[in-house]
Amino acid sequence: MAFKRFDRLNEEIRKALSDVIRDMKDPRISPLTTVMRAEATNDLKQCKVLISVYDKDDEVRKETVAQLNRAEGFIAREMGRRIDIRHIPTFIFKLDDSIEYSVRISEILDSLDLNRKDNEDA
Repeated sequence: MAFKRFDRLNEEIRKALSDVIRDMKDPRISPLTTVMRAEATNDLKQCKVLISVYDKDDEVRKETVAQLNRAEGFIAREMGRRIDIRHIPTFIFKLDDSIEYSVRISEILDSLDLNRKDNEDA
């Protein structure tokens, strides 16, 4: 029972964070930033947030995450205004590269499939 409540809270934090980040007007934060997952600790002191930035340039992705970590105080204040929980956690933003990883695996599998078709034609 407690896990369902905790999962709902993590999802609510994720949605609110997504709105806060979308509303930020910092040009150093990529407009193609997505909050993939928010994982709060049991005592709600910290929350690890996985961020995906859809950009080819690795520097843009790293700078976006670094800027979000610098703006953590502002983000926490905005979260306090948007969600009603007793204690707003400290947010730790990390880059999530799972989408990039899955695209890379897909490209490898496609190239293997093309090699197999070339060998069958020969």
